[in-house]
Amino acid sequence: MADALSKSGSNRSAVRAVCLAVSGVNHPTDQQRILTWLRDIFPTQVKLYVRNDAVAALASGTMGKLHGCVLIAGTGTIAYGFTEDGREARAAGAGPVLGDWGSGYGIAALALTAVIRAHDGRGPHTMLTSTILQTLGLSSADELIGWTYADPSWARIAALVPVVVSCAEAGDEVANKILKEAVQELALSVKAVVQRLGLCGADRKNSFPLVMVGGVLEANQRWDIGREVMDFISKDYPGAHPIRPKVEPAVGAALLALNEFMKECVQEAYRR
Repeated sequence: MADALSKSGSNRSAVRAVCLAVSGVNHPTDQQRILTWLRDIFPTQVKLYVRNDAVAALASGTMGKLHGCVLIAGTGTIAYGFTEDGREARAAGAGPVLGDWGSGYGIAALALTAVIRAHDGRGPHTMLTSTILQTLGLSSADELIGWTYADPSWARIAALVPVVVSCAEAGDEVANKILKEAVQELALSVKAVVQRLGLCGADRKNSFPLVMVGGVLEANQRWDIGREVMDFISKDYPGAHPIRPKVEPAVGAALLALNEFMKECVQEAYRR
Protein backbone atom coordinates (compact mmCIF):
# COMPACT_ATOMS: atom_id res chain seq x y z
CA MET A 1 0.00 0.00 0.00
CA ALA A 2 2.85 2.34 0.80
CA ASP A 3 4.38 1.57 -2.59
CA ALA A 4 1.09 2.33 -4.37
CA LEU A 5 0.77 5.66 -2.58
CA SER A 6 4.36 6.53 -3.42
CA LYS A 7 3.96 5.71 -7.11
CA SER A 8 0.78 7.79 -7.30
CA GLY A 9 2.51 10.75 -5.68
CA SER A 10 -0.01 10.71 -2.84
CA ASN A 11 -0.01 10.01 0.90
CA ARG A 12 -2.23 8.44 3.55
CA SER A 13 -4.06 11.68 4.30
CA ALA A 14 -5.51 11.64 0.77
CA VAL A 15 -6.99 8.15 1.16
CA ARG A 16 -10.76 7.95 1.62
CA ALA A 17 -11.33 4.18 1.54
CA VAL A 18 -9.28 0.99 1.61
CA CYS A 19 -10.36 -2.53 0.68
CA LEU A 20 -7.99 -5.34 1.56
CA ALA A 21 -8.98 -8.67 -0.01
CA VAL A 22 -7.05 -11.46 1.68
CA SER A 23 -6.97 -15.20 1.16
CA GLY A 24 -8.26 -17.12 4.16
CA VAL A 25 -10.48 -14.35 5.56
CA ASN A 26 -13.55 -16.45 6.29
CA HIS A 27 -14.75 -15.28 9.69
CA PRO A 28 -15.56 -11.95 11.39
CA THR A 29 -12.67 -12.52 13.80
CA ASP A 30 -10.29 -12.69 10.83
CA GLN A 31 -11.71 -9.45 9.49
CA GLN A 32 -11.49 -7.71 12.85
CA ARG A 33 -7.85 -8.68 13.32
CA ILE A 34 -6.90 -7.13 9.98
CA LEU A 35 -9.12 -4.08 10.52
CA THR A 36 -7.33 -3.41 13.80
CA TRP A 37 -4.00 -3.54 11.99
CA LEU A 38 -5.25 -1.23 9.22
CA ARG A 39 -6.65 1.24 11.73
CA ASP A 40 -3.14 1.68 13.14
CA ILE A 41 -1.96 2.71 9.67
CA PHE A 42 -4.71 4.96 8.32
CA PRO A 43 -6.46 8.00 9.86
CA THR A 44 -9.80 7.44 11.59
CA GLN A 45 -11.83 9.05 8.79
CA VAL A 46 -10.68 6.44 6.25
CA LYS A 47 -13.31 3.78 5.49
CA LEU A 48 -11.84 0.30 5.84
CA TYR A 49 -13.15 -2.90 4.28
CA VAL A 50 -11.70 -6.41 4.63
CA ARG A 51 -12.90 -9.24 2.41
CA ASN A 52 -11.92 -12.68 1.19
CA ASP A 53 -9.79 -12.44 -1.96
CA ALA A 54 -12.55 -14.19 -3.92
CA VAL A 55 -14.77 -11.15 -3.35
CA ALA A 56 -12.23 -8.92 -5.10
CA ALA A 57 -12.13 -11.39 -7.98
CA LEU A 58 -15.92 -11.15 -8.28
CA ALA A 59 -15.75 -7.36 -8.17
CA SER A 60 -13.13 -7.34 -10.94
CA GLY A 61 -15.77 -8.74 -13.28
CA THR A 62 -18.79 -6.78 -12.05
CA MET A 63 -17.14 -3.36 -11.77
CA GLY A 64 -17.30 -3.48 -7.99
CA LYS A 65 -20.91 -4.60 -7.64
CA LEU A 66 -21.41 -7.52 -5.26
CA HIS A 67 -23.95 -9.62 -7.11
CA GLY A 68 -23.58 -12.97 -8.83
CA CYS A 69 -21.00 -15.70 -8.45
CA VAL A 70 -17.27 -16.01 -9.00
CA LEU A 71 -15.44 -19.24 -9.77
CA ILE A 72 -11.70 -19.19 -9.14
CA ALA A 73 -9.68 -22.15 -10.37
CA GLY A 74 -5.95 -21.72 -10.11
CA THR A 75 -3.66 -23.53 -7.69
CA GLY A 76 -6.72 -23.79 -5.44
CA THR A 77 -10.40 -23.26 -6.15
CA ILE A 78 -13.41 -21.54 -4.61
CA ALA A 79 -16.89 -20.47 -5.66
CA TYR A 80 -18.30 -17.39 -3.91
CA GLY A 81 -21.56 -15.57 -4.47
CA PHE A 82 -23.68 -12.62 -3.37
CA THR A 83 -27.31 -11.62 -3.72
CA GLU A 84 -28.28 -8.00 -4.27
CA ASP A 85 -29.55 -7.79 -0.68
CA GLY A 86 -26.15 -8.82 0.71
CA ARG A 87 -26.54 -12.52 1.44
CA GLU A 88 -23.43 -14.53 0.60
CA ALA A 89 -22.36 -18.15 0.25
CA ARG A 90 -19.28 -20.10 -0.71
CA ALA A 91 -18.32 -23.62 -1.76
CA ALA A 92 -14.93 -25.36 -1.85
CA GLY A 93 -11.88 -23.28 -0.95
CA ALA A 94 -11.05 -25.48 2.04
CA GLY A 95 -7.65 -26.57 0.71
CA PRO A 96 -6.49 -29.81 -0.94
CA VAL A 97 -6.74 -31.97 2.17
CA LEU A 98 -10.47 -31.22 2.42
CA GLY A 99 -11.15 -31.67 -1.27
CA ASP A 100 -10.48 -28.72 -3.54
CA TRP A 101 -10.94 -31.05 -6.48
CA GLY A 102 -11.01 -29.25 -9.78
CA SER A 103 -8.19 -26.96 -8.70
CA GLY A 104 -4.77 -27.01 -10.31
CA TYR A 105 -3.43 -28.89 -7.30
CA GLY A 106 -6.32 -31.37 -7.43
CA ILE A 107 -5.82 -32.08 -11.15
CA ALA A 108 -2.07 -32.53 -10.82
CA ALA A 109 -2.36 -34.65 -7.66
CA LEU A 110 -4.71 -37.04 -9.45
CA ALA A 111 -2.27 -37.22 -12.36
CA LEU A 112 0.62 -38.10 -10.03
CA THR A 113 -1.57 -40.71 -8.36
CA ALA A 114 -2.43 -42.18 -11.77
CA VAL A 115 1.28 -42.54 -12.57
CA ILE A 116 1.94 -44.40 -9.32
CA ARG A 117 -1.12 -46.62 -9.81
CA ALA A 118 0.02 -47.52 -13.32
CA HIS A 119 3.53 -48.23 -12.06
CA ASP A 120 2.16 -50.55 -9.34
CA GLY A 121 -0.18 -52.33 -11.73
CA ARG A 122 -3.23 -50.98 -9.88
CA GLY A 123 -4.29 -48.69 -12.70
CA PRO A 124 -4.27 -48.45 -16.49
CA HIS A 125 -1.24 -47.48 -18.54
CA THR A 126 -1.17 -43.74 -19.18
CA MET A 127 0.83 -41.29 -21.26
CA LEU A 128 1.07 -39.21 -18.09
CA THR A 129 3.90 -41.46 -16.88
CA SER A 130 6.41 -40.75 -19.63
CA THR A 131 5.35 -37.13 -20.06
CA ILE A 132 5.55 -36.19 -16.37
CA LEU A 133 8.84 -38.03 -15.88
CA GLN A 134 10.33 -36.28 -18.90
CA THR A 135 9.05 -32.90 -17.73
CA LEU A 136 10.60 -33.36 -14.30
CA GLY A 137 13.83 -34.92 -15.56
CA LEU A 138 13.20 -38.20 -13.73
CA SER A 139 13.97 -41.71 -14.97
CA SER A 140 11.38 -43.78 -13.10
CA ALA A 141 8.09 -43.57 -11.25
CA ASP A 142 9.95 -44.53 -8.07
CA GLU A 143 11.84 -41.24 -8.29
CA LEU A 144 8.52 -39.42 -8.54
CA ILE A 145 7.77 -40.29 -4.91
CA GLY A 146 10.90 -38.54 -3.72
CA TRP A 147 10.24 -35.54 -5.98
CA THR A 148 6.70 -35.15 -4.65
CA TYR A 149 7.55 -35.22 -0.95
CA ALA A 150 10.76 -33.22 -1.24
CA ASP A 151 8.57 -30.12 -1.53
CA PRO A 152 4.82 -30.86 -1.63
CA SER A 153 3.88 -27.18 -1.96
CA TRP A 154 0.56 -26.61 -3.67
CA ALA A 155 1.89 -24.37 -6.43
CA ARG A 156 4.77 -26.75 -7.26
CA ILE A 157 2.35 -29.64 -7.75
CA ALA A 158 -0.22 -27.52 -9.61
CA ALA A 159 2.44 -26.47 -12.14
CA LEU A 160 1.96 -29.90 -13.75
CA VAL A 161 -1.54 -29.04 -15.01
CA PRO A 162 -0.32 -28.13 -18.55
CA VAL A 163 1.20 -31.62 -18.79
CA VAL A 164 -2.16 -33.19 -17.92
CA VAL A 165 -3.92 -31.01 -20.51
CA SER A 166 -1.40 -31.88 -23.23
CA CYS A 167 -1.83 -35.59 -22.55
CA ALA A 168 -5.61 -35.23 -22.67
CA GLU A 169 -5.38 -33.35 -25.97
CA ALA A 170 -3.22 -36.19 -27.30
CA GLY A 171 -6.02 -38.64 -26.49
CA ASP A 172 -4.88 -40.17 -23.20
CA GLU A 173 -7.96 -41.65 -21.52
CA VAL A 174 -6.68 -41.26 -17.97
CA ALA A 175 -5.82 -37.58 -18.44
CA ASN A 176 -9.18 -36.94 -20.10
CA LYS A 177 -10.99 -38.60 -17.20
CA ILE A 178 -9.11 -36.41 -14.71
CA LEU A 179 -10.09 -33.22 -16.56
CA LYS A 180 -13.71 -34.31 -16.98
CA GLU A 181 -13.95 -34.95 -13.24
CA ALA A 182 -12.40 -31.53 -12.59
CA VAL A 183 -15.04 -29.90 -14.80
CA GLN A 184 -17.80 -31.62 -12.84
CA GLU A 185 -16.33 -30.60 -9.49
CA LEU A 186 -15.92 -26.95 -10.52
CA ALA A 187 -19.45 -26.84 -11.90
CA LEU A 188 -20.83 -28.43 -8.73
CA SER A 189 -19.17 -25.73 -6.61
CA VAL A 190 -20.88 -23.02 -8.65
CA LYS A 191 -24.20 -24.84 -8.59
CA ALA A 192 -24.04 -25.18 -4.80
CA VAL A 193 -23.60 -21.41 -4.39
CA VAL A 194 -26.26 -20.54 -6.97
CA GLN A 195 -28.77 -22.89 -5.37
CA ARG A 196 -28.15 -21.70 -1.80
CA LEU A 197 -28.56 -18.05 -2.78
CA GLY A 198 -31.34 -18.55 -5.31
CA LEU A 199 -29.44 -16.52 -7.91
CA CYS A 200 -31.22 -18.36 -10.70
CA GLY A 201 -34.74 -17.57 -9.45
CA ALA A 202 -37.58 -19.99 -8.82
CA ASP A 203 -37.68 -21.10 -12.46
CA ARG A 204 -33.87 -21.41 -12.66
CA LYS A 205 -33.80 -19.01 -15.61
CA ASN A 206 -32.90 -15.68 -13.98
CA SER A 207 -29.80 -14.00 -15.36
CA PHE A 208 -26.77 -13.57 -13.09
CA PRO A 209 -23.08 -12.84 -13.70
CA LEU A 210 -20.63 -15.72 -13.37
CA VAL A 211 -17.11 -14.33 -13.13
CA MET A 212 -14.47 -16.89 -14.12
CA VAL A 213 -10.90 -16.40 -12.90
CA GLY A 214 -7.75 -18.53 -12.81
CA GLY A 215 -5.27 -20.33 -15.01
CA VAL A 216 -7.15 -23.64 -14.95
CA LEU A 217 -10.10 -21.99 -16.71
CA GLU A 218 -8.02 -20.60 -19.58
CA ALA A 219 -8.48 -22.05 -23.06
CA ASN A 220 -6.13 -24.60 -24.60
CA GLN A 221 -6.06 -25.94 -28.15
CA ARG A 222 -8.71 -28.62 -27.73
CA TRP A 223 -9.35 -28.77 -24.00
CA ASP A 224 -11.05 -25.59 -22.81
CA ILE A 225 -11.86 -26.33 -19.17
CA GLY A 226 -13.62 -22.99 -18.67
CA ARG A 227 -15.93 -23.57 -21.61
CA GLU A 228 -16.65 -27.12 -20.48
CA VAL A 229 -17.54 -25.86 -17.00
CA MET A 230 -19.80 -23.20 -18.48
CA ASP A 231 -21.57 -25.74 -20.72
CA PHE A 232 -22.13 -27.96 -17.68
CA ILE A 233 -23.62 -25.08 -15.65
CA SER A 234 -25.78 -23.74 -18.50
CA LYS A 235 -27.69 -27.00 -18.71
CA ASP A 236 -29.25 -26.26 -15.30
CA TYR A 237 -28.90 -22.47 -15.20
CA PRO A 238 -29.27 -20.98 -18.70
CA GLY A 239 -29.25 -17.46 -17.21
CA ALA A 240 -25.63 -17.73 -16.09
CA HIS A 241 -23.69 -15.01 -17.90
CA PRO A 242 -19.94 -15.78 -18.07
CA ILE A 243 -17.55 -12.87 -17.52
CA ARG A 244 -13.80 -12.96 -18.01
CA PRO A 245 -12.42 -9.94 -16.10
CA LYS A 246 -10.29 -7.49 -18.05
CA VAL A 247 -8.70 -6.14 -14.86
CA GLU A 248 -6.81 -7.70 -11.97
CA PRO A 249 -8.55 -8.57 -8.67
CA ALA A 250 -6.61 -5.68 -7.07
CA VAL A 251 -8.60 -3.32 -9.30
CA GLY A 252 -11.74 -5.16 -8.22
CA ALA A 253 -10.84 -4.42 -4.59
CA ALA A 254 -10.38 -0.73 -5.45
CA LEU A 255 -13.75 -0.64 -7.24
CA LEU A 256 -15.34 -2.36 -4.27
CA ALA A 257 -13.88 0.23 -1.89
CA LEU A 258 -15.13 3.03 -4.15
CA ASN A 259 -18.65 1.60 -4.42
CA GLU A 260 -18.94 0.95 -0.68
CA PHE A 261 -17.55 4.40 0.11
CA MET A 262 -20.03 6.12 -2.22
CA LYS A 263 -22.89 4.07 -0.80
CA GLU A 264 -22.01 5.13 2.75
CA CYS A 265 -21.69 8.77 1.68
CA VAL A 266 -25.20 8.69 0.20
CA GLN A 267 -26.59 7.05 3.34
CA GLU A 268 -24.93 9.68 5.54
CA ALA A 269 -26.31 12.46 3.34
CA TYR A 270 -29.85 11.10 3.76
CA ARG A 271 -29.44 10.95 7.53
CA ARG A 272 -28.54 14.64 7.77
